[in-house]
Amino acid sequence: MKWLRRRGSKSSGSAGQGGKSSKSADRKYLEEFVATRRGVEAFVEPQTAVSATTVVLVAADGEWTRRPVPDAATAFSWAHKQGIPCYDVNLMGYPKRMTEWNGGV
Repeated sequence: MKWLRRRGSKSSGSAGQGGKSSKSADRKYLEEFVATRRGVEAFVEPQTAVSATTVVLVAADGEWTRRPVPDAATAFSWAHKQGIPCYDVNLMGYPKRMTEWNGGV
């Protein structure tokens, strides 16, 4: 699977906004989050008028992070390869521990 790579696009190595390097950095960050926290679950947020499709990773203690992904199918496939559960946030909502991590906000 080519993580976060545009279909048919052959990058010339440019690392501008949304470039190959930033996408690779996002993927590496998410993989590190999974590897260094326990009980991580993924929640896929759909694209909206103002934001791209994103994946939110939530650890057992409620710590969380969010990064853009090309689409929901990519997020689900990536989570499966990482061996973590993945949910559609519109169906499951966010876990209570995430709200508690934010101080109840």
